[in-house]
Amino acid sequence: MGTTRVVLADDHAVVRAGLRTALAGLPDFEVVGEAATGPQLLAALAQHRPDLLVVDVAMPEFDPITTIRQIHANYPAMKILVVSAYDDQSYVVGLLAAGVNGYHLKDQPLSDLQLAVQRIMAGGNWISSPLLSRLIQAAPQAHAAPISLTKRQRDLLRLIAQGYDNRRMAQEMDLSVKTIENHLTALYRAIHVSSRLEAYQFALRHPELLAESGQEAAQSREPALGPAPLTVLIIDDNERYRAQLKRMVGKACAEAQLFEAEDCHEATRLLRQIMPDLVFVDVILNDGDGIQCLRQIKSLAPAARAILISAYPDREFRRLGLDAGALAFLDKKDLDAATVRQVVEDALRRKR
Repeated sequence: MGTTRVVLADDHAVVRAGLRTALAGLPDFEVVGEAATGPQLLAALAQHRPDLLVVDVAMPEFDPITTIRQIHANYPAMKILVVSAYDDQSYVVGLLAAGVNGYHLKDQPLSDLQLAVQRIMAGGNWISSPLLSRLIQAAPQAHAAPISLTKRQRDLLRLIAQGYDNRRMAQEMDLSVKTIENHLTALYRAIHVSSRLEAYQFALRHPELLAESGQEAAQSREPALGPAPLTVLIIDDNERYRAQLKRMVGKACAEAQLFEAEDCHEATRLLRQIMPDLVFVDVILNDGDGIQCLRQIKSLAPAARAILISAYPDREFRRLGLDAGALAFLDKKDLDAATVRQVVEDALRRKR
């Protein structure tokens, strides 16, 4: 194994010096760049393309969740360890959802930091012991009774799993922050948790509760095509289009379980928890190439029937998409209710 190239990011030079000293005590670790602000960090990553980023998310000109998601999408092979003085639950929840590989508290011994980077580079994950102990203690007890959530509660749980804070939830759902707080209180009571962090953990353990039924999406009482359920994943960065496509799928199969993702990172996280029968993927996504996302989908769920969709019916997109494993390449303008019903019926017949 070669040398692990590291970029350090913290707005305090003395902290970076301490991190550098800790890594110097490890064989085959080399600090190749440092940064004190968000723009400096992005420049250092572009210049050095390291194997590991050790970062404090409380830096000037740095939006933690958004920037970490962007970094993870641009450098998917790079490991990310957050080193922070904060054990605030919203920080931890959002950053875990954004794709970091570890969360280390600054008040822990340097030997723990050394163990953290070694474990992460070996393919594992890391959470500092005091924080991990709190997570374990906070884990809700199992309940025998099935949990039933309203559509709004499932929407809230889905946004929690994506790392949204209350203000962004309010913007997403066109509600006031106070209303969101009231709905969250009801959600926590329904799933037997007492905090956002516990709700996030609950969402990871119960991905089935994040799904929307085809009947709800269609807002219709049309009968289903048959008793066989269908799991459908829609990946598109346009929320309105996702809603439109969910309605069409729901009308074709009211019993379908519908999941949605706005980017490849979120889709990959879902695919580690569910096994979809049918996937719709837009060619252009916020965090990159939908065709590359399709390749990841086929590696994680090889049996899924993947439909590549695009508002730009380019021949090269079609060729690359079919080569990547897409069953079909469809122009969004042609993706009407009849076409979607045919795709859904084909998937149902195949499943039966």
